[in-house]
Amino acid sequence: MGRTANTATTENALPLPLQFLAAWIGVWLGEQQARVIEYQRAENAALMERLGKRRLPLTDGERRRLAELGKALGRKALQQVATIATSDTILRWYRELVAAKYDGSKSRGPGRPRKSVEIVRLLLEMATRNKGWGYTRLRDALNNLGFKIGRTTVERILSQHGIEPAPERKRQYSWATFIKAHLGVIAGMDFFTVEVVTAFGLVRYHVLFVIDIGSRIVEVVGLARNPCGAWMKQMARNLLDVDDGFLRGKRYLILDRDPLYTQEFRQMLRAAGVKPLLLPARSPNLKGYASHCTSLRRFARTSGNRRRSWSLRPCSLAGGLSPGSSYKHSFLSL
Repeated sequence: MGRTANTATTENALPLPLQFLAAWIGVWLGEQQARVIEYQRAENAALMERLGKRRLPLTDGERRRLAELGKALGRKALQQVATIATSDTILRWYRELVAAKYDGSKSRGPGRPRKSVEIVRLLLEMATRNKGWGYTRLRDALNNLGFKIGRTTVERILSQHGIEPAPERKRQYSWATFIKAHLGVIAGMDFFTVEVVTAFGLVRYHVLFVIDIGSRIVEVVGLARNPCGAWMKQMARNLLDVDDGFLRGKRYLILDRDPLYTQEFRQMLRAAGVKPLLLPARSPNLKGYASHCTSLRRFARTSGNRRRSWSLRPCSLAGGLSPGSSYKHSFLSL
């Protein structure tokens, strides 16, 4: 059997002269191809020298052809012949070409449309007014009104607007809600300064005032050049007086973190049933009612539309205000 196969192979083989001729032609073609490649490389090198450091702009079609041919050559051969771009760049073009074939982003639509502004506004209003309503209750309420919305969508919209879930939302109230819930029993206190003309020149006085948040009635508690802890304790006694104290019937007093509101001052308030509410640092927006009064232009208006600034300016000379005096004003326009 083996002898028969060897005999068939020998009979099918070309004659020796033809084999020699085929080998010679193959060598000649290889040398010719090598000379062509060498010439192309020299020509490309000359062109690249003329270009210098400038990058040669290529079209997408040119990159595609170079990428396909470069992938067939392989990285090692590209490192020897590539001149327009590095071998890594050409192979990266090929990877991007393959990735673009399977990229379906252009055929995809815009996705699920957003909920209308009316639905979002109504949902936020419901969640704000009804602290105990959970996601399911809010979804059912909107469905009863004809708005088709899912529970997950309700959760996502509330989370985007910083509204906590129902248990946390029910236990936590905003500052504005707290103020509205305690109108009539909450007051604010603050200082402002005024320059007073005296016989010795301008003197700066510190004016302490309180404001009833519900009625916007303001009372100037007292004036002092250098207020101290003892002076603040006396102001507390005046405010907590059982006959005409401004804080009678009040449960809360909004204070900032001024060091003049001493521990003894706050203890006197607590003993009389008034809880001092210390605001966080750097939060002037939380005492907006009292901040309206710290401007002399606004503070000078009284309910009778008369300018109080005339008595604030020349205190000692005109006999307007004196330290320890108390004046009540109505700021219903604030």
